[in-house]
Amino acid sequence: MPIAVFDLVAIIAAVGLAAIGGEAFFKAIIALAKRLQVPNALVATTIAAFATSTPELTVSTMAALSGQPEIGLGDALGSNVVNIALIFGIALWFGPIRPSNEDFRGDFKLALLVPLLTLVLALDGRLSRADGLILLLLFSTWLGLIVRATLQRRHEHFEPHSSPASSMLTTLGLGALGLGALMAAGRLFVMGATGIAATLGIDTYVIGALVVAIGTSLPELVTVILSRLRGHDDIGVGTLIGSNLFNGLAIVGLAATLHPIALPLQEIAVTLVCGIAALLRLPPNRSGVIPRQRCLLLFGIYGIFIWATLAAGRYLPN
Repeated sequence: MPIAVFDLVAIIAAVGLAAIGGEAFFKAIIALAKRLQVPNALVATTIAAFATSTPELTVSTMAALSGQPEIGLGDALGSNVVNIALIFGIALWFGPIRPSNEDFRGDFKLALLVPLLTLVLALDGRLSRADGLILLLLFSTWLGLIVRATLQRRHEHFEPHSSPASSMLTTLGLGALGLGALMAAGRLFVMGATGIAATLGIDTYVIGALVVAIGTSLPELVTVILSRLRGHDDIGVGTLIGSNLFNGLAIVGLAATLHPIALPLQEIAVTLVCGIAALLRLPPNRSGVIPRQRCLLLFGIYGIFIWATLAAGRYLPN
């Protein structure tokens, strides 16, 4: 069956819309940090990460309510691999990154714990409502600690600017417009790519992990690239780590709570192991830098993830 022209046009349109929306959203992050008088990394890890995870939240919730939670699970877990192995790899391609040690260490450890916990919960072949509530409880605890740290650190390390910050209404409006464009771009990409994948006869979990995950990760991709080009690595790192936590805890937890998920354990294990392997490449070296060369390792992990997911789904020849 030939691939529909509409599917290809939707993917091309998604790229252009993502570029426009990403610029507006990135400016809103900077302005919001300035208005709240908190470090950029805190805004990125919380508000920006939650906003860029909205597409995954929408896909996972709708999939769970429609009785097909596997595609949402694949999207959320696959997006985490995309975030670290592919998007962080792209960020490193532009040059080494020096993350803030204080902000990086705590969130990184939790981001590493989450896939391990998910793997343990999945050993019985399903994610039950109780498992979902465990993930949501951990997410609520983390979010509460972040909010408390934000309030305690307000004004700390904040450098006043000579030019006045934009009004809160203008900032929120700019952010909403940018995020809306990013979400629309992600939706277009998902429509086009899912149509192509369905034409090729690929099942729902694999579509979620390999196809939908890239479309719903477009906001993170654009935000990280712009943060690199504008010299705000703290925003890029914070957005990716925070987004992984939202995906792994809030989104997977909510999906399992709405509808227990019967797990294709082989495919889930592939995704979680690849996510852990990518995260283990992020800690800075003794100089406090994540060197550029690691992008090659991250790209390699993403390539293995694609191959192993297709192999687990029996889409590769023996």
